[in-house]
Amino acid sequence: MAKTFIKNALIINEGRSFKGSVLVDGLYIAGVYEENTSDGYNSIDRITGNDLKIIDASGKWLLPGCIDDQVHFREPGLTHKGDIKSESRAAVAGGVTTYMDMPNTNPQTTTLEELERKFQRAAEVSAANYSFFFGGTNTNAELISGLDRKRVPGIKLFLGSSTGNMLVDKEESLRRFFGETDLLIAVHAEKEEIIQRNRAYYISKYGENPDISFHPKIRSEEACYASSSEAVRLAEKLGTRLHIFHLSTAKELSLLDRGTLSERRITGEACVHHLWFCEDDYETFGNLIKWNPSIKTAADREALRNAVNDDTIAVIATDHAPHLLSEKEGSCLTAASGGPLVQHSLLAMLDMVADGIFSPEKIAEKMAHHPAELYKIDRRGYIRAGYYADLVLIDPEEPITVTKDNILYKCNWSPFEGYTFQHSVWKTFVNGIEIYSEGQVLENITGREIVYNHN
Repeated sequence: MAKTFIKNALIINEGRSFKGSVLVDGLYIAGVYEENTSDGYNSIDRITGNDLKIIDASGKWLLPGCIDDQVHFREPGLTHKGDIKSESRAAVAGGVTTYMDMPNTNPQTTTLEELERKFQRAAEVSAANYSFFFGGTNTNAELISGLDRKRVPGIKLFLGSSTGNMLVDKEESLRRFFGETDLLIAVHAEKEEIIQRNRAYYISKYGENPDISFHPKIRSEEACYASSSEAVRLAEKLGTRLHIFHLSTAKELSLLDRGTLSERRITGEACVHHLWFCEDDYETFGNLIKWNPSIKTAADREALRNAVNDDTIAVIATDHAPHLLSEKEGSCLTAASGGPLVQHSLLAMLDMVADGIFSPEKIAEKMAHHPAELYKIDRRGYIRAGYYADLVLIDPEEPITVTKDNILYKCNWSPFEGYTFQHSVWKTFVNGIEIYSEGQVLENITGREIVYNHN
């Protein structure tokens, strides 16, 4: 396989930013060369060969490819909204080189057979590296012993309402999932009884079609904290590795472990939309920013941002969940929840860097390093010799405006449509292959199944 030499980039990696170059040889990073060091540019003279491609990245930023631990690519069964091919292409266009897909498809990924079908499909069409969560139900806990720990990131449990029968609310089932595996348990935590109580109250007071402003009142802080705290109590009792997806409230942050990531048993994730939007934005964006859990107050957003910076929150992801625009119509009770984000997640976070909210090193940590460490992914998430060459080059001087013409989601809309990001993705490499360059996804199918090194 050909070699690629990316020279003169600003490399953002492992808490540092430095001028340097990277040699890619086949699937892997063969060398990282820092300018003006003994193993730096003096070594470049030895990098030659007829098969060597040189990319001058002067003025560009080089980051490890993002690892998104929560996406809904909608295949199988919901492919009018998105599919593995379309959404993985959008991912690499956004600098996301690895994703973990959720189980609430049709059919659901709640049997070993359906899990294997997803792996087979991704191997055929995915532009990015891939993995799939196994979905728990009230009736399938006996299957967890058959999961291959090197292939599965964890078990996803919906502790609030979800597609079909995926609400896990029976005490016996929860105890089995939390107590009979050392795989990570990832949860969507909203208390269904509280949601239904709130729903009934606001319908009785305001009618059958309350507008979007009522969404965070119905799917409230109370609903989130009640469910999250119950999950934490059970995890602490049974010694479970618990990861709480898409935290949306300041109150829930008190539930998370602190300290070294490898030592934490209770971890949490923030999503881009909860870090970017707040409830004041419902007036402008309406149902386009309707997610579950709901976007909440500006104070909650500020607390989540602070928790990223002080390392209370372990990772940043998207909960990418495309719907057709027609499915986003209606009241806060009838409009679909979720939206497409994976193509614009890194750019949104880098805009927050430009606004002084985060550092670029923190973004690399939360979107690449920490997902790799949390899930114990084999040789990904860092710019290191011997690691897979999953890389993204950012042009910090080339703004891009989101339009219908450059949106790659199958649903063909974005809550960022019309917005101009201050940075753009210049090139993306997956397993050493340049899969995205200057606005075009190449037709190479480069995604590989990721492997986990569980102890």
